[in-house]
Amino acid sequence: MGSARISTAFLLKSLLAVVVAEAAATALAAVVPLPRLWLIAATRTVQLAAVLILARRQTGGWQMLGLDRITLVPGIRHGLIWSAGFAAAAGLMFLGLFMAGENPLAMIRSPLPASPADKALFFFVGGIVAPAAEEAVFRGLIFGYLRRWGLIAAILISTLLFAALHLPTIPVTQILGGVVFAIAYHTSGSLVTPIAIHTLGNLAIFTLSLIAA
Repeated sequence: MGSARISTAFLLKSLLAVVVAEAAATALAAVVPLPRLWLIAATRTVQLAAVLILARRQTGGWQMLGLDRITLVPGIRHGLIWSAGFAAAAGLMFLGLFMAGENPLAMIRSPLPASPADKALFFFVGGIVAPAAEEAVFRGLIFGYLRRWGLIAAILISTLLFAALHLPTIPVTQILGGVVFAIAYHTSGSLVTPIAIHTLGNLAIFTLSLIAA
């Protein structure tokens, strides 16, 4: 994750940019009938860009967020390994639920848009854009900042904040995912690792939801 520590000033500036972008999107949606998916795509893109631009101006640059050319390929490799392990664990859990007479797909099914074009946009936004933005904010920024007070505190607080983003539904998947993403990021030293896990996990859920529809 680089040697440069995330400063309080950088954290606050970045979070302010994220909140302002979210508030602006909400205000815009109230007066202009924009498609929700396009609005989410634009908002997450702006939030990610804001964090990266602000980080670029700091000592250490993107490296302090765990984004470095040197760790790119290892980060992808670690992400694939973690995803395979996650998939194996989920498969065993699903098998157990199925044998117990439960429908495991009902637990993770995500509502998908009706039209093929909207489905494709949903996969792109929810499977790629949103995970990249969320990992930059919750793992690269918040978790990275909180690590100065210990790994456990950083995992718990960043995960709770990440889960709170997905309320009012019970964010069981987000809580488990948040812990895995944080540990994977910490052990690999590359933000690409949790981005890969998050992306592949979301795409897997969406694909299963499509099949089960």
